[in-house]
Amino acid sequence: MTTQVRSPDGTTIAVDVIGSGPPLILVGGAFSYRRWKGFVDLADRLSDTFTVYGYDRRGRGDSGPGPTASGPASVIAEVGDLAAVTGHAGADPLIFGMSSGGVLALRSVAAGVPARGVVVYQPPFVLSAAGPLPPAGFAQHLDRLVAADQRSAAVRWFMTRGMALPRPSWP
Repeated sequence: MTTQVRSPDGTTIAVDVIGSGPPLILVGGAFSYRRWKGFVDLADRLSDTFTVYGYDRRGRGDSGPGPTASGPASVIAEVGDLAAVTGHAGADPLIFGMSSGGVLALRSVAAGVPARGVVVYQPPFVLSAAGPLPPAGFAQHLDRLVAADQRSAAVRWFMTRGMALPRPSWP
């Protein structure tokens, strides 16, 4: 079943609900959305035990647009989005976050969003300065690319310079 919830700032958040049992919310990463095959498969596998809530983070899939601001303002808005999904679930849910969705889940719980437990998978934490680090001005350059609607270039910059993945042979 697909439904919508409203974030505290009025943004519409698309949510798929499947299964029965205690609530479990899936929080996707930066380039994910609720209908990504991996999350659909995961929700199906868990639906015999949990009521699974998969949602589109703002600016993705069928949810409303992301904020015009970046940085702390956008994080606060996304915490509000997850709080709205949690409120819709109606009980202290379990939360599973993948990649940046894991960081969002942890920040949300730290900000007071109720959860019975949180599991994170591949959160993008830098634990040592010995490995590759994003270049100086990384976030500002990324913001400029997004503001200029250069989405492909923003993804390429994020993945190669922020996540240190090999440069793909994209056009």
